[in-house]
Amino acid sequence: MAEKPTIPGATSVVAAKLGKLGLSRQADLVLHLPLRFEDETRITAIVEAIPGESTQFEVRVVSAEIAYRPRRQLVCKVADETGLLVLRFLNFYPSQQKVLQPGARLRVFGEVRGGFWGSELIHPRFHVVQDDEPLPAALTPVYPTTAGLGQASLRRLIERALNEVDLTDSLPVDLVEQRKMMPFRESVRLLHAPPPGLSAEALAAVQRPAWQRIAFDELLAQQISLRQAYAARRARGAPVLAGDGTLTRRLLAQLPFRLTPAQQRVWHEIRHDLIQPHPMQRLLQGDVGSGKTIVAALVMLQAVEAGYQAALMAPTEILAEQHYRKLAAWLVPLGLEVAWLSGSQKKKERQATIEKVGAGRTALVVGTHALIEEGVEFHRLGLAIVDEQHRFGVRQRLALKQKGFQSHQLAMSATPIPRTLAMSYYADLDVSVIDELPPGRTPVVTKLVSAARRDEIIERVRALGRDGRQVYWVCPLIEESEALQLKTAEETHAHLTAELPGLHVGLVHGRLKTDEKAAVMAAFVRNDIHLLVATTVIEVGVDVPNASLMVIEHAERFGLAQLHQLRGRVGRGAAESACILLYEPPLGETARARLKIIYENSDGFEIARQDLHLRGPGEFVGARQSGLPLLRFADLEDVTLVEAARQATEDMLTRWPEHAERHLARWLGGRAELLKA
Repeated sequence: MAEKPTIPGATSVVAAKLGKLGLSRQADLVLHLPLRFEDETRITAIVEAIPGESTQFEVRVVSAEIAYRPRRQLVCKVADETGLLVLRFLNFYPSQQKVLQPGARLRVFGEVRGGFWGSELIHPRFHVVQDDEPLPAALTPVYPTTAGLGQASLRRLIERALNEVDLTDSLPVDLVEQRKMMPFRESVRLLHAPPPGLSAEALAAVQRPAWQRIAFDELLAQQISLRQAYAARRARGAPVLAGDGTLTRRLLAQLPFRLTPAQQRVWHEIRHDLIQPHPMQRLLQGDVGSGKTIVAALVMLQAVEAGYQAALMAPTEILAEQHYRKLAAWLVPLGLEVAWLSGSQKKKERQATIEKVGAGRTALVVGTHALIEEGVEFHRLGLAIVDEQHRFGVRQRLALKQKGFQSHQLAMSATPIPRTLAMSYYADLDVSVIDELPPGRTPVVTKLVSAARRDEIIERVRALGRDGRQVYWVCPLIEESEALQLKTAEETHAHLTAELPGLHVGLVHGRLKTDEKAAVMAAFVRNDIHLLVATTVIEVGVDVPNASLMVIEHAERFGLAQLHQLRGRVGRGAAESACILLYEPPLGETARARLKIIYENSDGFEIARQDLHLRGPGEFVGARQSGLPLLRFADLEDVTLVEAARQATEDMLTRWPEHAERHLARWLGGRAELLKA
């Protein structure tokens, strides 16, 4: 068993706190860079304090007492020759109270505010001044930390690490000189400890080359690790799924539509992968309604032609069932059985399906997470398809693939991935993009409407219903409580039913049993339901060409990807379609920015690019979804830097493999196991 990494100078308690920050080695401390710097190089007189600015004072304690109004707090009055200042501590320790004795000489740092008793500092940083204690010569770094781990302790440990860790450059001299980069040692030292006499205003320009070097190194480590994972996968064996084309030709002949050029292109890319002797790991991207399911059907048939099984897993029952119905409609006429597996099935029915799949009596399986549960075994799984792959954790995606011996994997997503994100987080995947919509799709008009005009919207729904059109009415996303969301949906359903007596109003939500959901959706498809009130269960997979209006309540609560997915439920037929985003004023800045983006753009890739800019890669990808260490320093909007790291990766792996290993050890350490297998 490997020894647990330790950090010299850290007690077990401090080591546990450092662990919460992802710091388990001294080398991690070197890369734990400051959030900002504070100027403790000068003392300001109290009379010269400017409200709202962080300032340092040298003072003597006049009094310190515990006050109880409006809540228990420690109130300390301090003074210098020019005036009086109040220090207020809402949370404090007895040790702090002990230090703040009348007459004690302090250096205090914090943001000055106007208070009831005059200027005050809330929870300032302070220490007792020793005789003749000099002021710091340079700006003071402030690090990301966690409860119970003070800045002084962190600075001490980081300074020790900078002196004890080998800071030799992990990049070859040729590459550093070729890119005119600052050496690693100089970069980290400058970022932790700027030169004396430098003002906070001048710091950004001086540190810019150092930040560029660190961002490049981080991107390079990510690229190297992903390319290694890619190469390792290609070195493994996989079943060669060389079908004879009989089933795929029969399917194409019976379809009531022709594949678009984009669908044909991605189908051929995937088909070529499946006849290789190493596992395919491909991401199929396509905007809402671009026709990914028919491509999935064609490649599943290729697996069946080669004598193997194929499985498709989707994150929700409603989406999985939509896939199941489509695939069954296409494939059952070819003499094939499509099995269905979900957690809500009756035990007997479920067990019968599991036995058929295990014995190989059915080659095609569609389902939810139930496909990866213990006890589900495949006879000969050759192809695993995961739809809306970002909704599954990395281990869930791998679990389906591992049901077969080195089976091929296709991930599908209707959430477009911006180019820089694909170049970084998805560098170990081959990517196919369906970049056109099938003919007949109608552009959807998007309108922003205040909730105060709800009555006008209800009148529009009434008119559409009379004309035989259908409408979705999506209830607000309430993240804190599924029960609250359900209650809102039920109340909305009751209200609209009362307001629209001539129309049949249906209700669908996640808590309904599978057969109840299926019955409601089937009635909506048959046009027996005019208005469908729903939670976000209808976000993906629902295809009703006669639905021409989508109303989304409290649109400001939804993310951009969800709004785009929901909007894609309409415009699937020939009728002019619209999506009305009802919002509750006043809007916050972020909500306003999101609604502006969705209102102005219909291209999913452009929406995704702007979403990345709004949220940053951490939120966009999510550690659970990517299985990767998130970028801390690199800006994915810097396409030039991302591209440079990609190009340097090939050189590192082919010309300088030893440097590549050293670089990975510095940046990933023990976290390389997070990489997608």
